[in-house]
Amino acid sequence: MPDTNKRVIIIGLDGMPYRLIRHLAAEGVMPNTGMLARDGVLTQMASSIPAISSVAWSSVITGVNPGEHGIFGFTDVASGTYRMTFPNFQNLKAPPFWKTGANGRSVIINVPSTFPAAELDGVLIAGFVALDLRRSTYPSWLVPKLADMGYQVDVDSGKAGRSLDLFLKDLDRTLEARIRAYRYLWAEEDWQTFMLVFTGTDRLAHFLWDAYEDASHKYHEAFLEHLNRIDQVVGETVARMNDGDALIMLSDHGFDSVDLEMHVNYFLAQEGFLKLRRTPAQSLADIDQETKAFALDPARIYVNLAGKYPRGSVPVEEREVVLGEVTGRLRSLQVEGRAVVAAIHRKEDIYHGPFLEQAPDLVVEPAKGIDLKAGLTASALTGKGPFTGKHTREDAFLLVAGPAGRTAVPANPCVSDVVGILDRLRDGHSVR
Repeated sequence: MPDTNKRVIIIGLDGMPYRLIRHLAAEGVMPNTGMLARDGVLTQMASSIPAISSVAWSSVITGVNPGEHGIFGFTDVASGTYRMTFPNFQNLKAPPFWKTGANGRSVIINVPSTFPAAELDGVLIAGFVALDLRRSTYPSWLVPKLADMGYQVDVDSGKAGRSLDLFLKDLDRTLEARIRAYRYLWAEEDWQTFMLVFTGTDRLAHFLWDAYEDASHKYHEAFLEHLNRIDQVVGETVARMNDGDALIMLSDHGFDSVDLEMHVNYFLAQEGFLKLRRTPAQSLADIDQETKAFALDPARIYVNLAGKYPRGSVPVEEREVVLGEVTGRLRSLQVEGRAVVAAIHRKEDIYHGPFLEQAPDLVVEPAKGIDLKAGLTASALTGKGPFTGKHTREDAFLLVAGPAGRTAVPANPCVSDVVGILDRLRDGHSVR
């Protein structure tokens, strides 16, 4: 049985790539993380498919794949309709580890897709997408204390489009309030599991990945300083730990540079798979009867099956034909002389569980430098948005401090392995 008296600390850095944290640890920008890596295990970890935070963090906290926890993206389509829905914590079909009873009293801070905050034995402050602090916090007595700390759930990313200086100030302000909340709850709560996720790392990488890659960039030092500040919190946490406490650090996906965006629904329309009643379309409700396939962000493709959707036109027996045609066209697609697609996955190959039927029929992974988007208003196949960095699947990171990591971490870990690692750290068992 897991030892609920043994404390486990989990520190998440949303979107932090393995190669980046390894580099910054070695260069002394993140010295405390480097110390933990030398004494424990730092390894590459695979993200979810698709590699987006709502899916990946849901897999991290439940230990199961999307076919079992039911979260396939930030958006979904309501059953039997073309109505867009926005899954939240209430739609998670598998219990998070803090609800299983094996992990004792928990403090959970800023884990994405945990809004609205639900009752638990402990404290939960939901991460993005969260609509207000009151419904993001359990128990409610904590709300005024967080307000006094200047706590905000997320950075105002809209500021990046107006001024990167304003964006970085808001990033730092959000981080410092997060640190105040962590310190308060660490000291005031009696807990066995403490989980703290930093999400500003993802925002920083989206807007300023080029600043990391270019040492002469105006904001290069600001990029490094933000990560150094987080590393200081890592060092502070280590100093506060008791003998016998276990520490896990991880990210939900990686990051890399982006050169251009490819618009998936524009491609489907161009190739005759998607027909819209009007252009530009206002929503999926504008799908025409002749549509064979449509996409949701980032690149989840759904066959417009008869009987499944209001204007579904593809008989079930022709699903494979449509999938084959879409796959073939995508694989042959080139932009500026290079392939757009790195891999195309069928749902039956990547998901399993009771919610397989609500999964997308295909999930497309982009080639290096390509970011895939599935909006309905694009007027060209490709474009370039404000982001200089994009998510990647293969290079999330996992760090387990101390000798225990050598026996608790499986070979080639993925995000759904984290709960098993947590259990092994508590009960002292090794990977079989």
